[in-house]
Amino acid sequence: MSAPLITRLAAICASGLLLGAYANGYYALGFVALVPWLTVLARGGSWRAAICDGALMSMAYTLAALAWLGAAMAAYTDISRFAALLLMCLLAPLWQPQFWLYALSVALTRGRAVYVSVWIGIALWIVSEWLLPKALGDTLAYGLAPALWLRQGADIAGSAGLTALLLVVNAALALAWIRRKQGRRAALAPLLIALLLPAGMAAYGAWRLHSLEAYFAEPAPSIRVGMVQTSMVDYEQRRKQQGSYAVVREVLDRHFALSQAAIEQHGAEALLWSETVYPTPYGYPRSKEGAAFDYELKSFVQAAGVPLLFGSYDVDDKGEYNAAVLLEPQRELTARYRKTRLFPFTERVPSLLDYPWLRRLLPWAGTWQPGDGARVLPLRTRDGRELNVVPLICLDDVDPMLAIEGARLGAQAIVGLSNDSWFSQYPQGMELHLAVARFRSIETRLPQLRVTTNGYTAFIDPTGEVLARTQMGDQAVLAGMVPIRAPPASLVTRWGTWLGPAALVSLLMLALQLARNHLRQRRNTPKGAAEMGVATNAITTSATTTSASLLSQRMRLGITLLKASAALGLIYLWLAMLLRDGWRVYSTQQIYVYFGLVLLPLLLSWLALRWQRVRVEFIGSAATEDDRDVLRIFRDKQSHQHDVRKIAWLRAWRLPCEGVEIAFNSSAQTSLNLSLDGKNALQLLQRLGESKGVAANASQLTACMSRIGARSAFFDHAAIKFGLFPLLMALPAFRLHQVISFGGTFGEYLTFGAVAYLQGLAIWWASWSLGLMLWAAFLRLISEVLLAILTALRPELAGIWRGEFELIARLLFYLAVPIWFAIRVLG
Repeated sequence: MSAPLITRLAAICASGLLLGAYANGYYALGFVALVPWLTVLARGGSWRAAICDGALMSMAYTLAALAWLGAAMAAYTDISRFAALLLMCLLAPLWQPQFWLYALSVALTRGRAVYVSVWIGIALWIVSEWLLPKALGDTLAYGLAPALWLRQGADIAGSAGLTALLLVVNAALALAWIRRKQGRRAALAPLLIALLLPAGMAAYGAWRLHSLEAYFAEPAPSIRVGMVQTSMVDYEQRRKQQGSYAVVREVLDRHFALSQAAIEQHGAEALLWSETVYPTPYGYPRSKEGAAFDYELKSFVQAAGVPLLFGSYDVDDKGEYNAAVLLEPQRELTARYRKTRLFPFTERVPSLLDYPWLRRLLPWAGTWQPGDGARVLPLRTRDGRELNVVPLICLDDVDPMLAIEGARLGAQAIVGLSNDSWFSQYPQGMELHLAVARFRSIETRLPQLRVTTNGYTAFIDPTGEVLARTQMGDQAVLAGMVPIRAPPASLVTRWGTWLGPAALVSLLMLALQLARNHLRQRRNTPKGAAEMGVATNAITTSATTTSASLLSQRMRLGITLLKASAALGLIYLWLAMLLRDGWRVYSTQQIYVYFGLVLLPLLLSWLALRWQRVRVEFIGSAATEDDRDVLRIFRDKQSHQHDVRKIAWLRAWRLPCEGVEIAFNSSAQTSLNLSLDGKNALQLLQRLGESKGVAANASQLTACMSRIGARSAFFDHAAIKFGLFPLLMALPAFRLHQVISFGGTFGEYLTFGAVAYLQGLAIWWASWSLGLMLWAAFLRLISEVLLAILTALRPELAGIWRGEFELIARLLFYLAVPIWFAIRVLG
């Protein structure tokens, strides 16, 4: 039953206020800010109510964390502040859709496994922010900018990875709060997740900082760069009062004076000016005065003998661009970069909406054209030292891929040019923009020189630390040394913003799995049931159907031997690695052993189980004519019926897999060996164990039931664990191998053909599959030993412990391996 309206509104307000405090520097609140809202969402309700709650949450977040933007837009567009805030609230569900998408996923997945529901919600959140980038690029992760250790995790999966971390912790704490009435043990697992994940990320951050300190301690040549902040922001007002010539004259004079001071007093060897500081297209004069200004600017650079990178405009046949221009004293050529990310409805109107009536409504909207992506420009000194920089103009730094592309092109530093003058009365906007810029340095491990018109001009190091910065409104010069060296390896630099696509793929896989389950359910539904007027509710409550494998004693023994062979093959490979080969797959002999002694026996045992496939149905007495429980075995078109009252005993067995032996007399001459693996296997086993007249071995049956109940149909599926997941891990490793060995992703294919390319990919997949199977076997061994000890001490808690151990093992399998691989790549 859904929560009352007043409770839902109170939870939304509480989460909104916590998010507002989190956005203003109280970063620890980010781990609990969404708990009130998520707790209310979990109490149920229709999908329409969930969308409504999500839309209200997006409005609450907008008002609490981004109200300053409405005030700034009101000042920029000359409309009332109330109208601007109202418009922002009305549009919040469109530009903050992640809240209602998450809420909708909770409503639609209610009744499914908790971790599946949570992951779907988080994946929708991440995918929405990846496919529908916001104007300011805001995401939850940016609130972690003050957290030194935690923010270092951005070089693994970008800011999206830290957003996912915050969402997981909030969801785990909400689940722990909901389960508190079930006892402390029920809330233990989500609490452990909420504590261990941030601790693990902090530990990674500490390790990463230590490795970076060693890297940056190595000596390297450097360039001293000076950044000029003049705090001249009211260009339009000055034009109206003084005229265009006087404004440009004043701008240049003030910049010339501060630049000369940077050279003479601070020893600057390169100069940076802010975005659009030269308010006319350089190199395309529109008057004699404009040509004179261009000549004066060029002459200053030649006389000073230092390169100058400044914000201006560029022009071609398509239109005008917001651009960065590089002038060098010894070169006549002018290098330029054109801004790629334009602010919507101010710098540019999207072409699909660019109509005269809209421009009449938005008279401030510009007509600038977007650039064509990142470009690296060289800052050269007189003695030949050269610092390659990737310019990012204002909103460019909200797009991680621009900085990543620059790093891939050989950039050694980021230069951010921005005009944040419209934030002059709203420092929250400048703080957010600075936080966004800091994450670009963390992701690429590039130092950053951020020069603004009126604040905050700053030096940012590759850990995201602001080493020095000006204050808002200062007229100042900021100068410092920038080392000339390649950045250390970063997973984000290599893979890009990979978490968004990965989340989308996972959603598609889950959708395919749900469709498959739906088709299977329809296939198993008796034809014409609805037309015949069958009471489906009665069938659901009185009958349990599952799939299983009916094995003879010889067949069971054969499958046991096949699985024992696979286990011995894994032991052989493990011992060979321990005593001889080391912990790596380096030869095809290991792969041959893996296929011959491990995968082949497992495949044969799986085929044998599939060959003996049957459908098992337990029909309760309410659905039988003679008031007795019945067990039916269906194979092909034949069926056999057994009276449950005649069962003498049940005996659970573990080898070759989870199953049960059902004896119909005390001598066990007539018995059934069922390997249970269907969706309702646990329910069937429970009903058999609870049936009247059954003398069950309680401890064996409980252990078997706990193993079946803890199994995940998706994450524990062999094809997922040892087929698809190893392939996902092998693909980036194979790509790195191709780039290093053959110069490109398809280098081996272009050189030696498709057969050699696919063989190489197969070897990489097999190597990862072998390594992951050894890792899974090790986790299984450790968990079974610990479970045996704990069960001997407290047998009544075997089921709870089994579920928690299985969850931990899945986390270590699916999360620890990618993290280990990321550390190897970064190392």
